[in-house]
Amino acid sequence: MDYQTYTLANGIRIIHKQVPSIVGHCGMIINAGSRDEAENEHGMAHFIEHALFKGTTKRNAYNIISRLEDVGGEMNAYTTKEETCIYATFLKKDYSRAFELLSDLVFHSTFPEKELKKEKEVIIDEINSYKDDPAELIFDDFEELIFKNQPIGRNILGNSKNLHRFKSADIIKFIKNNYHTDEMVFASIDDIPFEKIKKLCIKYLSEIPANLRKNHRIKFNGYQPVTKIVEKNTFQCHCMIGNLAYEVKDDRRVALNLLCNILGGPGLNSRLGLALREHNGIAYNIEASYSPYSDTGVLNVYFGTDKGNIEKSIAIAHKEFKKLKTQKLGTLQLSKAKKQMTGQLAIASESNENVMLNMARSYMIFNKVDDLEEIKKKVDAITSTQLLDIANEILDENMLSTLIFK
Repeated sequence: MDYQTYTLANGIRIIHKQVPSIVGHCGMIINAGSRDEAENEHGMAHFIEHALFKGTTKRNAYNIISRLEDVGGEMNAYTTKEETCIYATFLKKDYSRAFELLSDLVFHSTFPEKELKKEKEVIIDEINSYKDDPAELIFDDFEELIFKNQPIGRNILGNSKNLHRFKSADIIKFIKNNYHTDEMVFASIDDIPFEKIKKLCIKYLSEIPANLRKNHRIKFNGYQPVTKIVEKNTFQCHCMIGNLAYEVKDDRRVALNLLCNILGGPGLNSRLGLALREHNGIAYNIEASYSPYSDTGVLNVYFGTDKGNIEKSIAIAHKEFKKLKTQKLGTLQLSKAKKQMTGQLAIASESNENVMLNMARSYMIFNKVDDLEEIKKKVDAITSTQLLDIANEILDENMLSTLIFK
């Protein structure tokens, strides 16, 4: 990937890719998320994502909203268990405007109590909306099940009890303890020379005091497979089956992604897609996903089905697991699977916003970014034996956990 980088004295890293486009994207990604919360801070990382937009030393909430939207651009943000990201999309001519606004939000927010009070109600509505969607809720509940009583297992949104307690001082404390400058990356994609980006970074970011990370996350241990059935007043049964998987820096991560794609990727011709939907017609939503974290990971399979078909669906899923554990992919099967995955990655790379966000995350974690050709080489190097070994480890029937909303 043709990108340029620079590191400020305070540790903040900058990465930029120049592309011919009238639209630009930039964002700040921070290696801090819900996993970094103390128990009494549950929901804080996500709350901060909202609170950053509520006022700075020179802007109120309306001015923040209007600054980019008045010229057709937009600001957005997200929180995961291990990262927080604030990013913008805008016309090329408005790059400086977007950069200044983003830096103002990240480093000069004031968190006015009046605005925080209103935003708490917004987040509570978000939590309640989420609870109404069992197909989404089961993903968080599954991780709470397998990471029992651990920060990494808690859901990102938090709960209303904690939210009502949070004050401006609590936010400032969390930011001081977790927003480390050497774990921040500013990423950018635009048709602007890197030297201009560098000057803006020096102007707006170089005077931010260094806050280097000294503590490290406690590695998760003690996984025990478990099966749980939860009674829900829903039309469908929702089922999730999964196991712990490889951490983000494990060399087997790419091969596990390929196995996951074969098993239940977005293509309708995935193993579970064919078995549950095409051949038996008993499921509509089917998905296999792999979430790598800094010291662990989760692979899970989700599907929804009528209550009368839940046992049959689970049996079919386990039958497909067994095939991947006992039958090596043939040369043609493996070739097709590799082409499918690299094709999906290539199509995703057509979105410059996706590229910017992936570039930011990769640079934050690995201090480098692989281009499509480098990723393709890693995918091409995967063997049928590797996939068989990984399937036997991750899809080991004795290690699988199951959560059912019935």
